[in-house]
Amino acid sequence: MNKKFITVLVIVVVIFLLALPKLGWFSAKVDAPANSQKGPAALSVSAVVVATDRFDDKLLITGSVQANETVELKPEASGKIEKIYFQEGKKVTKGEVLVQINDEEIRAQLEKEKYNKKLNEDNEYRQRKLLEKDAISQEEYDNALNRLNTNTADIRLLEARLANTRITAPFSGTIGLRYVSDGAYVTPNTTVATLYNLETAKIEFSVPARYSTQVKQGQKIFFKIENDERTFNGQVYAVEPQIDANTRTIRMRAAAKNDEGILLPGQFVKVELILQTKQNAILVPTEAVIPEMNGHKVFIQKDGKAKEVKVTTGIRTDKALEIIAGLNPGDTLLTTGMLQLKNDMPVKSTIAQ
Repeated sequence: MNKKFITVLVIVVVIFLLALPKLGWFSAKVDAPANSQKGPAALSVSAVVVATDRFDDKLLITGSVQANETVELKPEASGKIEKIYFQEGKKVTKGEVLVQINDEEIRAQLEKEKYNKKLNEDNEYRQRKLLEKDAISQEEYDNALNRLNTNTADIRLLEARLANTRITAPFSGTIGLRYVSDGAYVTPNTTVATLYNLETAKIEFSVPARYSTQVKQGQKIFFKIENDERTFNGQVYAVEPQIDANTRTIRMRAAAKNDEGILLPGQFVKVELILQTKQNAILVPTEAVIPEMNGHKVFIQKDGKAKEVKVTTGIRTDKALEIIAGLNPGDTLLTTGMLQLKNDMPVKSTIAQ
């Protein structure tokens, strides 16, 4: 029984050994070293083709709108308001009478002085004729002339006081809300209303002191106001000639047309100030640039392999970084796989559109 079992087992083993070449086990073991010589698989990455483009070096800041001209209307004389001629929110022209203060007393005094002037003129004339005939002394004539001149000066003073009883528009513009009514007693400290000239809007903003050498009169700005998608433009017309010691900023103003009256004093604005424009700048995605102890580097694809390149960077935006040196137009810049990439590593890139 045991002999038969051993015989069968031997036959099965022989058959198995004879079948091994046909099963391909030996060939698999022989081929294994050949496959291992192929090396690591290529790393799949994304890439972009380096190109030049126009680049505006912009400074993003905030500011506010101011009226071209604005003034609080206050009387120069105290008294009771006799008449208010303007309407709130309406336009007025330069020189237009806006408020009249009671002037009866001044007019009465002025009328009196005019009568006195007539008398003093006649008296001066008679005294001059007598002096020509040596009938009076020079002193007597001088006294008559002095009374006439004093009277003339008093008339001019009263005329000036009379003019002060009227508030006139110093420039053409729009009247704001009024704070007094007919019959109110006002003094030089009373604000009647505020007058605005809104034909041109002033945009006031401040920039960091480090840009003081890059900002000057004539530069263009672009800005937006709240709740409006439009982009407005203006031009810098004045720069403060000193730096604020507390904020280390320099203040400037730009003028912008306001034909539609949309820009109102006090509005918050977001300003773009173009410091300089480069026509052939190289901008790359910020994620493609790797910082190092001694600068920055990037990886480009060349002959199917990743090549490490040292670069010199420039201005940074929210999404891109300017490359001043190290890259050339047409280079294939790798933008993903930064943690895995090594010099001369095989890569397979997909160009992003």
